[in-house]
Amino acid sequence: MRVLVGGGSGFVGRTLTQLLRSRGHEVTLVSRRPGKDRISWDELSRLGLPPCEGAINLSGENVLNPFRRWNESFCQKVIASRVETTKTLAKAIAEAENPPHVWILVTGVGYYRPSRTIEYTEDSPGGDFDFFSRLVTRWEAAAKVPGNATRQVVVRSGVVLGRDGGAIAQMLWPFRLGLGGPIASGLQPFPWIHVADLTGILAHALENGSVNKVLNGVAPSAVTTTNGDFAQAMGSVLRRPAFLPLPSFVVSAIFGPERSVMLLEGQRVVPKRTLESNYRFAFPDLTSALQDILA
Repeated sequence: MRVLVGGGSGFVGRTLTQLLRSRGHEVTLVSRRPGKDRISWDELSRLGLPPCEGAINLSGENVLNPFRRWNESFCQKVIASRVETTKTLAKAIAEAENPPHVWILVTGVGYYRPSRTIEYTEDSPGGDFDFFSRLVTRWEAAAKVPGNATRQVVVRSGVVLGRDGGAIAQMLWPFRLGLGGPIASGLQPFPWIHVADLTGILAHALENGSVNKVLNGVAPSAVTTTNGDFAQAMGSVLRRPAFLPLPSFVVSAIFGPERSVMLLEGQRVVPKRTLESNYRFAFPDLTSALQDILA
């Protein structure tokens, strides 16, 4: 299958590209960087969709970049990197003479309202209570393509854990130095997924014609995992103490009130439809995931 991947040069995109090519697919990236087997977003807008049977969009500015202050400029960049790239791909798909068989968008579990007690499945309501939930609503709406020629799938991802980027990259050195610990109380839910499983779900959705609509991209055990559980598991795997909490006022000072919600609160998310689609998780529990990443 020929697959077009938006944002394929990032952390998840690199892993996905490697996986798809290992399964015999041809991959072309839509990227800001020139290179082999790549096209630019401008070329996609001007020239239309290149021949492909599948399209996936992973694009999105890193919201939790601690070196970027949360201001109007960065806020607009966060929106554009998600909504506008998705609109560009959806428009190219809608206008293609031979549209792809499947179109997959990766968004986030920030769609669901934070709660320590409610368990959310793919059918649960959300998307209307804060900046990030409304962003996911706009993001997913931008992906809609009229007609039935193209099967459409949305994967709402949790916190992606992997060796070469994502959350682990930002947390690793404090934990290695014995300075790791929970964020604030540590009681907030921590909806996580190993990058191998997120990319595995994308490949599964790409290759299986019966998969459609929304899938939750979280590990099965994530529904009961708290931030404190994650800190303890990471400390255990690294054989380091993990009892120094990061106070909530520090998180708020670094990230601002809108972004800090993503760290100080969380959602208990169940991958109900993902499991029903017969996807088999490689890393369903946190210990095995962290052992693989940190070994």
